[in-house]
Amino acid sequence: MAVQSVPEAGQNPVAGILWMLATGISFVAVTALVKLSAQGLPAAQSAFLRYLLGLVFLLPILGQLSRARIGRRRLALYGGRGLAHALGVICWFFAMTRIPVAEVTAMNYLNPIYVTLGAALLFGERLAARRILAIAAAFLGVLVILRPGFREISEGHVAMLFTAALFGISYLTAKLLSERDEASVVVAMMSVTVTIVLAPLALAVWVPPSWQQVVGLFFVAFFATAGHYGMTRAFRAAPLTVTQPITFLQLVWATLVGWLAFGEAVDGWVLLGGGLIVGSVVFITWREAVIKRRVVTPPAGAPET
Repeated sequence: MAVQSVPEAGQNPVAGILWMLATGISFVAVTALVKLSAQGLPAAQSAFLRYLLGLVFLLPILGQLSRARIGRRRLALYGGRGLAHALGVICWFFAMTRIPVAEVTAMNYLNPIYVTLGAALLFGERLAARRILAIAAAFLGVLVILRPGFREISEGHVAMLFTAALFGISYLTAKLLSERDEASVVVAMMSVTVTIVLAPLALAVWVPPSWQQVVGLFFVAFFATAGHYGMTRAFRAAPLTVTQPITFLQLVWATLVGWLAFGEAVDGWVLLGGGLIVGSVVFITWREAVIKRRVVTPPAGAPET
């Protein structure tokens, strides 16, 4: 049995790479704008304004959302996802104002690792040896970034660990919800529920924002929406094995932005640790794609491992 990884009919790897490049630029723009706009604002308020302003981008699908028949159980799941994602966003905004952009970006790559672990624990998915080794490599990458005992671990680093875990919960819940509802409904419900959860938390610590901060957070919402749209187009245009490695460029760009715009030192340990994390994510993605695309071709040979 041999393994072939041939793009599906209608796919365009070059277009997928270009869409993923645009996605990376959009997400780096998000981190840079948060770094600029969220200074002086409580994390809960910054997150609330980002999602509130982002609701304008949901207007085209409000009709579809209103027609969706969401039962009580799925509504509870949407609420739980909104709570987890809202807390994760607060931790992420908090971290952005405490640690360098490159470190936030590198530690954000932990999300797929948490999702892999959660899928094994909650959905009974098998953790093969290769997955376990990839997860171990990812956590080694975190240790390289944090270097406990050799540098101070700040509250921003701790916040990012919680961010990845909370986003992992959010994505696992989205997996359940996407089995019944359209992707646009799942995304829209997340935005609405996160905004509702964040509202009282933001009001409790409200600080009058400047117009510059409001405009900056509006563009955060714009680039975040553009990034998710570009990522969706990339996934449709090319296999994950083609697009996933491009995500590593986000760490390179984030390092450059931190250095050029905020005077943050380029830390080789962060790049090395981020590379280990991204490498483990790419390996898991590649192996899953290979298994899904396994076909029998003559003459039959030894099975891939």
